[in-house]
Amino acid sequence: VSDQKPLGCWSVKHGQILTCPVVCNFETHEYVAVHDDKVLRIWKNKDINLDKVFKATLSADVYRIHSLPNGGPLVLFKGGGVRTLDVLLEAPQQEIENVISDEVIKWSEALVEGQQPVLIFATEKDGDFFVYVQKLRMNSLHRYKLEQQELAKPLNFTAYIKNQIITLLCLCSNNSVYKALIPLQQNSEEEEQILTQSLLLNLSVSGSVLKGTSFVVLDKDHVAVLGSLSASGEEPKECLTIWNTKFQTLQTSKELPLGTSGQLWCHEEKFFFTHGKVLTVIMYKCEIASLAAAVGKLKDTQTPDVSSFVNWDTLEDEELVVSIQSQQSVALKSESKMTLRSKRNNVAKVQPDTLSVGQLLLNLKDAPTTAFEDELRQLMSKAQTPDFQATIGCVVAALINRCKTNPKYYPRNLLLEIVQTRDLSYSLCPDLMAVALEKKDVHLLQTCLQRFPDIPEEITYACLKIFLSISEAYLQRVDVNLESVMCYIDVEFNNKEVKTEVVENGFSTEQEQDSWDAKFSKETCLTNNGELCPVGPQKAALLNAVLHSAYSEAFLLPHLKNLPARQAVLFLRYLFYLYVKCSEKINTALPGISSPTINQNIMDWMCLLLDAHFTVMVMLPEAKELLSNLHKFVRAQVRFYSELNKIEGSLQELQRLNHQKDSQTYSIEVLEII
Repeated sequence: VSDQKPLGCWSVKHGQILTCPVVCNFETHEYVAVHDDKVLRIWKNKDINLDKVFKATLSADVYRIHSLPNGGPLVLFKGGGVRTLDVLLEAPQQEIENVISDEVIKWSEALVEGQQPVLIFATEKDGDFFVYVQKLRMNSLHRYKLEQQELAKPLNFTAYIKNQIITLLCLCSNNSVYKALIPLQQNSEEEEQILTQSLLLNLSVSGSVLKGTSFVVLDKDHVAVLGSLSASGEEPKECLTIWNTKFQTLQTSKELPLGTSGQLWCHEEKFFFTHGKVLTVIMYKCEIASLAAAVGKLKDTQTPDVSSFVNWDTLEDEELVVSIQSQQSVALKSESKMTLRSKRNNVAKVQPDTLSVGQLLLNLKDAPTTAFEDELRQLMSKAQTPDFQATIGCVVAALINRCKTNPKYYPRNLLLEIVQTRDLSYSLCPDLMAVALEKKDVHLLQTCLQRFPDIPEEITYACLKIFLSISEAYLQRVDVNLESVMCYIDVEFNNKEVKTEVVENGFSTEQEQDSWDAKFSKETCLTNNGELCPVGPQKAALLNAVLHSAYSEAFLLPHLKNLPARQAVLFLRYLFYLYVKCSEKINTALPGISSPTINQNIMDWMCLLLDAHFTVMVMLPEAKELLSNLHKFVRAQVRFYSELNKIEGSLQELQRLNHQKDSQTYSIEVLEII
């Protein structure tokens, strides 16, 4: 989520349907899914095709699989039966008991109390709701009938456990939240007990009523509710709200104009929910609720804009303060489109006797340049604190803001020093690369591409375009890090490449040329396009930084189609050069630091570039010879690997024979492959 990059994708066959959410087995680091109600699938990250992973057909329909952080997953069947995944895999066709009769499960949750897993689920039958509590290790099951309030139908549930007591919260249709307590230690032998509920929270304030769809517990005094906030005479607005249950107040609210799916998740002090077509992540931090703080926020909620309590947007100008005032009880900060960095999780309190980072930067806004930079260096030299990364982000933002207000000011060396020595990310300083592009600071852009893990594809494309457009003469006058090219490219003053051979395991291509090598070189018909690097070492190093940057193909391809045709041809010529360079050695890795790899960088970018510009490439006369050489080279490689495939069985047999032998002395064996 933090880097906006897809890490894996798996799909079932056409006609098959995933019937419950996929979970992670934390004990084995595997994914567990169920499709078509009864078919269990288990796979790992390295698996690609779901058809080839573990499959087991169960004897009963599965309602939900629950994953526990310190134990194996629990499987809840639609009939109310519960099994651990390990027990289920021992005999997938074992008979599953039917605990509930004519009841439909509406909600379930897995909890842990003292290393003991507890499963709780709610069912409905003819308008009545029932709650079941299953303790797996003790194999005990308790059933409760939920006492319902008048005109209050349960819409959603959530629960947590503490001190052997389960607290069950119920979001009802009368815009209220009710609470019920269930002790784990039950001595009663009654088959069914009545579960009494008490009103916890009324979701209304200042004439506005929240019709909630889902909710989560933040701590003992706060809940978050997702739903529609409506006032008399106004259109309902979807909102995420946070309520103080101790003082019955609305703490803060965020309007969501693009709509949501109605689902809200909470994990490690972050909210997750869909907003329009994107996944939105919101950090929050709860502090101990106080009456003074609650009353203060209640006064804020009397105004029409209930979200004025918190700045939900990216910090800008006067909003540089990253710390939370001590009297605030709940603090949130939002960044849409999944640009949240995990390093910004920590939020520090401001000490009353010290200035906050934001206030300090505001005081320096009009300071002279020398004093301004000295103060920033002093701020960055302080010992690291929990919010140190956010502080560095604010420092960069202050420098960029001064660049915008004063076009003649550009602290290139200071910005480069910060990027090189601090563990930053694009989302911490999103305007940095935009200013570097405007100033054509290729060295800073190169460093950002190498160090930032979350650069948007639009910025990656902008860097590629400017690298290809800048002349070689200009690049020879600027500083560029050549570590990624110095081991395989060396250009003299007359721009002729001096080829550097890499000798591996005593093998040199100049000393040993077998008949296949001669045939291979002849068939590929390599011209200067393949043998000599089409760009200088500075431009090659910059292009390598682009190849090194992470990207998502779906997001990059639309931008890549806008690349000018001649720049696309030049880039393809360089990729083809790298392709040939990788293929002429024993191993397919280029020497040097952060050099491109044939599998991850070069081939992917070649395919992407051809997809974006194939029609243009075919029409351009200067690209005709390049495409022909590329075609011949790939065809020769296909033939070469085809020959290798023919002897693969023999090589595997030799490997097996060598493993069986236990040679204690040095020996040389000559093996003939017939």
